[in-house]
Amino acid sequence: MRVLVTASSKHGATGEIAAEIGRVLGDRSLDAVVIPLEDVGDVSGFDAFVVGSAVYAGRWMGDARRFADRHAAQLAARPTWLFSSGPIGNPPKPDAQSAVKLDDVIARTGAREHRLFAGRLDRSVLGFGERTVVRMVGAADGDYRDWRAVRAWAGAIGDVLTSSVAEAAR
Repeated sequence: MRVLVTASSKHGATGEIAAEIGRVLGDRSLDAVVIPLEDVGDVSGFDAFVVGSAVYAGRWMGDARRFADRHAAQLAARPTWLFSSGPIGNPPKPDAQSAVKLDDVIARTGAREHRLFAGRLDRSVLGFGERTVVRMVGAADGDYRDWRAVRAWAGAIGDVLTSSVAEAAR
């Protein structure tokens, strides 16, 4: 089974989550292809999808939303999972309830699940506007990603996909 794992990642942290998801799926003998979202062209050669985006101001990045719109029919026709990366700090800001609004994307893509992961904050790579927002919410620099949670979620996806391959082989 060929699985596209892709994400829109402004500063690299969300892309690193996508890479780890791809590694876990590969460990489960799935053909996981990790491609930055902006480099994805034709999606017809894939049997399943894991699509993610960094979150800014409660929304997926524009290219991720456009990708979901452009490929909605293909995503809805195959097993699809979505993830977001963004909350930072301890406790995470913004909280899970207000971190991202994706009901429209979930509906269009028929995603089986959406998972929100904490992100990473490094002020040295941020622009002026981003630093202003970070200052207003009072978040501290740091890597808040929970790699164990990322691996567990990817493993659960892998289990679903490998069991469907096994069922199809019977």
